[in-house]
Amino acid sequence: MNYAETLNYLYTQLPVFTRVGASAYKEDLTNTIALLNILDNPEHGFKSVHVGGTNGKGSTSHMLAAILQVAGYKTGLYTSPHLKDFRERIRINGEMISEQTVIDFVAKHRPDFEQIQPSFFEMTVALAFDVFAKEQVDIAIVEVGLGGRLDSTNVISPLLSVITNIGWDHMNLLGDTLPKIAGEKAGIIKPSTPVVIGEYQQEVANVFTEKAKSVDAPLVFASVIKSKVKNQNSKANLDFMTLIVPTDDSGLKTYDLTIDLPGTYQLNNVRTVLTAVDELRKQGFIITNEHITTALKQVKTLTGLHGRWEVLSHNPLTICDTGHNPEGIAEVLKNIANVKYHHLHFVIGMVNDKDISKVLSMLPKDATYYFCRPDIPRGLEAESLKEKAEGFELKGNTYNSVKEALNAAQANATDKDLVFAGGSTFVVAEVV
Repeated sequence: MNYAETLNYLYTQLPVFTRVGASAYKEDLTNTIALLNILDNPEHGFKSVHVGGTNGKGSTSHMLAAILQVAGYKTGLYTSPHLKDFRERIRINGEMISEQTVIDFVAKHRPDFEQIQPSFFEMTVALAFDVFAKEQVDIAIVEVGLGGRLDSTNVISPLLSVITNIGWDHMNLLGDTLPKIAGEKAGIIKPSTPVVIGEYQQEVANVFTEKAKSVDAPLVFASVIKSKVKNQNSKANLDFMTLIVPTDDSGLKTYDLTIDLPGTYQLNNVRTVLTAVDELRKQGFIITNEHITTALKQVKTLTGLHGRWEVLSHNPLTICDTGHNPEGIAEVLKNIANVKYHHLHFVIGMVNDKDISKVLSMLPKDATYYFCRPDIPRGLEAESLKEKAEGFELKGNTYNSVKEALNAAQANATDKDLVFAGGSTFVVAEVV
């Protein structure tokens, strides 16, 4: 099979969570372990950092990878989902793996797939770990796919576990309370392995501290340790965010840190990253402040990260963001509020297996909405989304595709207006 045929095989033979939802989620690690056994357990062949959480784990993973890369370490990066190309999920020093690597892996192990019947995600994890081991990366940043305890990535023995935060997402799979969701995320905390929790959230903090204590894992909360890291931008800069970072605990000496991910929500992620770097330094990694400064100025260039408060056009000003759950949308709205504009044109699409009422209740009523359906099986029909939105006094029209909705929004916008596209990662995938 060529590359296109190989991807088609993967998408049609194996259940893909991003496409079909909960039916693709495997509630144990049996298939992953079986696949990795066939591959001679590559998960033991490289050092790693495991990154989980509800929001920010992708940005955090990319920032960590960029810093380690600039510091001279051969760095693997595994993230999900991808936006454009399947190979975005697996990178080494920012470069996607080759199409031939994917073709060869599937061709060689297709009989194993058909015997084990893994999910798409389980297969992808196996491919990533096989590549990282064979390429002898110095370290790999491994992002959790969903949850933590039962996620396919949770077979590694990392140097460090990172959990960014806890929010309302995937409640049908992870639990209907924040402590239950936190319990699933805490499943990546390993015995005697340091753990960084990005945000101190009173409702769930004890879930992490008790779990860490039970397995003798040193734990710190980044938001407490790095509370003196401040956002220097009075208004959202569309290209960069500048932070003031203390060089020691006194806070008397500082340096400026410029990051090419300008969303104000990145402040929490940077604090998490800096705390993680401190932990890696304790384990012998040589990472200077200059490495950090150099890397965070060019995270997108170094790692290929897209879709985080990303400017698509300046006339009219058009921005997209992958924030899609209540906490993510809240941060998006904060950033929108920091932009000067006359009228907001909001291109929105969502998936059909989430409780979207809370998100819709948060959105501004004075915007014009362009309802569309992301081009995946889980995509919520535009008419259904419009009907639900009207219950929250959100007005607009439906469109046959994300592109058509975006084109309409940009055609209707003046040069003083703002066009925003989001509501789902899969909307962003169609516009970046």
